[in-house]
This record gives sequence, structure tokens and C-alpha cells, in this order.
Amino acid sequence: MGWWPFNRKSTPRLKANEPLMKDARMWISELRDICERHYQFPEEARRQIRQMQVEWNDALQAGFMNQPTREGLQSRAFHLLTCEDEVWMSWLDNLDFWKPGWKPIDENQNEP
Repeated sequence: MGWWPFNRKSTPRLKANEPLMKDARMWISELRDICERHYQFPEEARRQIRQMQVEWNDALQAGFMNQPTREGLQSRAFHLLTCEDEVWMSWLDNLDFWKPGWKPIDENQNEP
């Protein structure tokens, strides 16, 4: 009786213990949220960014993040951790800074 509708096989679903992978936009969004939440207190945001760097390393080692995503996050973190408080707001307001694929412009390179 294969035609009986109550004997249909269920479609396979995600197992409960399989991790969901975050993409670059999610990681960048989390970094941006931390920075915007503490925009008046850059030192607190910097402390939390340092904690996030540990999480990024753990995610990379566990295979939940790829190397280019980590490098992009580390580059953003470096700029945010080393800038002066006055420059902090300009990084937060720079929309290109928060886009996936952003790369810092090397001012020492002379382009032809």
C-alpha cells in the first residue's frame, strides 16, 4: 500500500547538534554592534574587541570560519584598536569599512 498518504517518509532535517555556520557579514555585524553599543566609551569597545579576537581564533581552529574572513576581521580590529578616540567615530561612520571585502588602502604604495 505505497499510495497511503500517512506512510510518507519524512524529509531529512538538520540534526540538532550540527553547528550553523556564520558568514562574513554576520561576524562583521557582531563587531559593528559592539562598537556602536559603546561608541561613547571606545576603551570598553576595545576590551570587547580583544575578547572577540579570541573567539575568532577559536572559530577558525574549529572550522567555523575561513581564513579570509578572519583576516578581514583582524584588519578591522587592528584599525579600531590602534586609532585615537577622535578617529574612532570616523571608522564607525565609514560605511565602506563595514562591507565584506574591505581592504585598507596602503598610503605608502605609489600607483602608476
